[in-house]
Parts: sequence; C-alpha cells; structure tokens
Amino acid sequence: MPTPQFPSLPAAIGALLALAACSTTVEQRGNLPRSDLVAQIHPGKTTKDQVIKILGSPSSVSVFSDKDWYYISARTQQYAFFTPDVLDQQVYIVDFNDDGVVRGVEHKTLRDGKVVQPVARVTPAPGRELSFFEQLVGNLGKFNSGGGGGGGGEGAAARAPGPSPYDNSQRD
Repeated sequence: MPTPQFPSLPAAIGALLALAACSTTVEQRGNLPRSDLVAQIHPGKTTKDQVIKILGSPSSVSVFSDKDWYYISARTQQYAFFTPDVLDQQVYIVDFNDDGVVRGVEHKTLRDGKVVQPVARVTPAPGRELSFFEQLVGNLGKFNSGGGGGGGGEGAAARAPGPSPYDNSQRD
C-alpha cells in the first residue's frame, strides 16, 4: 500500500506567501483636520499663524501664490500590483487675503473632482532632425587626439585670435 504524499513545507510556505501577496490593502494618507477644528476658523478674523496652530501645516500650498492652503486626505484600496482605486478623498481649502487673514474655507469631496485627460501633442524642439547615420557619423573628427581631455590641446594657442593673456612681450 503506497504512503500518502504531502506537499513539502517550502511549497506550502510559498503558496501562503503568494496568497498573501494578492491581498487587498487599504491606505489612508494626508492631513484631514477634524470638523470641530475647521469650525474654529473664522473668515475675516483668523490669521495664517492661527490656522497653523489650529489645523497644523497644510498638505499643499497654491502654486502661484501662498494665498490658498490645501489640507488633503485620500483613502485608497489596492489589490496586489494593480493600480489603486480611490475610495474617498476630501480637501479643505483655506483661502487668505493679501493681509494673511482667512477669506473663506471650502470643503471638497471625491464627487467634486474632475477627470483631466492630458493632451497628447508634442512640443517641437528647435533645430533639425538628424537621421541615425548623421548622429552616428556626426562627431567624427570633433575629438582631440591629444589625451589632455577637454581643453583644446597644444594647438589651442595657435588658433586663438589676438594676443595671449599670458604673453608678456606686449605689456608695458
């Protein structure tokens, strides 16, 4: 009567690791202030320093000026190596006037977001396009054979226009 065959211990561990790698992970990122703290921000009264004391540092600041502060939080879910899905996203936008006093506070959620499709155009670069052969042969003869590396070599003084700055014969 044959003895039953059991999978080896390394195979079982490998199978468990492969199964664990396919698990779903949920991550919370960002700085989302509590709503009771946001309620302490009063337009026309609260300054930037007070906002930092109440809400902490913002997640991001406006690109073109420091008048808009963003407190961003996102919760994502990812299965194995696939692209993560955004489950929830919230943003508080604190808008300041020129004097650094709060002008207003907005709350945005994932529903307020808009999908932006990048334009597939390419910005042309000035100059002419070189063929593969022109790129391959284009630098032949442009390198100095003298091993000094980088600076013109012995013939550099002969090619330089005008008197050398090291030539003392023409000085007073």
